[in-house]
Amino acid sequence: MPAKAAAKSIGYARTSTARQTGGVEAQVIALKEAGCSVVFQEQVSTRVKEKDRPQLQAALSSLVKGDELVVSKLDRLGRTQVEVVTRLHDLQEQGVHVRTLDGMVSTKGLGKFAPVLIGLLSGLAEVERSLIQERTLESIQHRRETGGNLGGRPKTNQEKERLVLRLREEGCSYRSIRNHTGLGQATIRRIIAEQEVKAC
Repeated sequence: MPAKAAAKSIGYARTSTARQTGGVEAQVIALKEAGCSVVFQEQVSTRVKEKDRPQLQAALSSLVKGDELVVSKLDRLGRTQVEVVTRLHDLQEQGVHVRTLDGMVSTKGLGKFAPVLIGLLSGLAEVERSLIQERTLESIQHRRETGGNLGGRPKTNQEKERLVLRLREEGCSYRSIRNHTGLGQATIRRIIAEQEVKAC
């Protein structure tokens, strides 16, 4: 009877732009130092759908039960919180472990508690998705009813909205985007949330 193949750790590295802090090369080095035998890497926008991320697909296809997928942070696994949690759930169902280099998640380390954590995250992600969709639809409906005038702060112009999305795509934090644009964090979050809903 042939010996069972040893479980392996597979790494996946992604950045959205060449200028993003902690570029893909730095991620690859860190993943190899963390014990990954193979590291798949790509530079692709956060708005690109999963099916158009060939290296992510290759990494996922190479995993079998007992293996471990290692990423620098959870956001490498999807465009939205919902996508990330769905990916965690799917891998858990396949018997594949997930570990992040920032120490946020290690399903192998959690053992029997891993499904509990992922179940909790799934519930929170579903709540977040519902709230974002509800807020976005309410905002759109209100604009239609008021001719686009929401009152209070002036409506964000399209140029600033494009700048917010570009900076976020480049990996900038909300604080950094606020410093670049002068917009409040609530406005920045609304712009990004509306874009995520449109992309779904």
